[in-house]
Amino acid sequence: MDRRDFLRTAAATAAASTLPTSNAQTATAGPTRRPESPNMIYRDLGRTGERVSAIGLGGYHIGKQSDPDESIRLIRSAIDRGITFLDNCWDYNDGASEVRMGKALAGGYRNRIFLMTKIDGRTKAAAAKQIDESLQRLQTDHVDLMQFHEVIRLEDPDRIFADGGAMEAMQEAKKAGKLRYIGFTGHKDPLVHLRMLDIARQHSFHFDAVQMPLNVMDAHFRSFTKDVLPVLNREGIAPLGMKAFGDHTVLDYILANNSMKPIEALHYCLNLPIAVQITGIDSPKILDQALEAARTFKPLSQTEVASLLERTQVAAQTGKYERYKTTTQNDGTARKPEYLG
Repeated sequence: MDRRDFLRTAAATAAASTLPTSNAQTATAGPTRRPESPNMIYRDLGRTGERVSAIGLGGYHIGKQSDPDESIRLIRSAIDRGITFLDNCWDYNDGASEVRMGKALAGGYRNRIFLMTKIDGRTKAAAAKQIDESLQRLQTDHVDLMQFHEVIRLEDPDRIFADGGAMEAMQEAKKAGKLRYIGFTGHKDPLVHLRMLDIARQHSFHFDAVQMPLNVMDAHFRSFTKDVLPVLNREGIAPLGMKAFGDHTVLDYILANNSMKPIEALHYCLNLPIAVQITGIDSPKILDQALEAARTFKPLSQTEVASLLERTQVAAQTGKYERYKTTTQNDGTARKPEYLG
């Protein structure tokens, strides 16, 4: 893809269990209709027929508050104000993120949202155990989307699709009504994502969603935007973006150099042909910021996109500020390989 084609792509918006609990909502075969707010953008989730908010509430950050009740209030406020896509993971904050979200979804909130979580297990046994633990923590009999987390090694696809691998557990859980759609996530290298998609094709399997880092830094280095996003759109797989502000371990460098405002960085992401941009929201102030970005978003011109990219081009060249790509510091399964099974 040359620079002209890339800018054209970047400038285009997306077109369009068995566990009884208090939050139980029976999984259905078809898409679910949810209330929509006039101040939020809603987009199609690939070929699933689902419509979800273009801003997704990140699960990691809502498990960091010192008072769990603060997390619950934050989640419910996000839902009340139009966010319908909720992200989480089995290993976030040692399970606290799922526990808090499960409590927040009581009282009818579960029926109003599209719930996604992730598992680390690569074996059938590990994956099945983590799926059930996630459902228990989230206090629901099913999630809408379950994803393989941290597909960051070239061998991960082989392990997942192997005999006795995690895909067997995922497929069985889907048949049992514990999940509706299947996806995968990763933050390391576009080549790993492309290999996962290739192995899936070899097994005649079509993913419903794929999650990856999408931001103005990514456009210049090991770019998921250039290499993976066009494939997902061509194959009808819902693209889910994350890390809109880059790597928090370097103080959100995209913002720290004063090259752009947070809302500009979010507008860039929303301007990509994606279904959802998942962003970390750890306070009412940051929630306001994300919602304001959605409310004020208008498609960017090619000139506007080029201007945003030029501001970060030099800083982004070596991946210095995307350490989730170049080091293991963001690799939870590297620190705790036992999660893989």
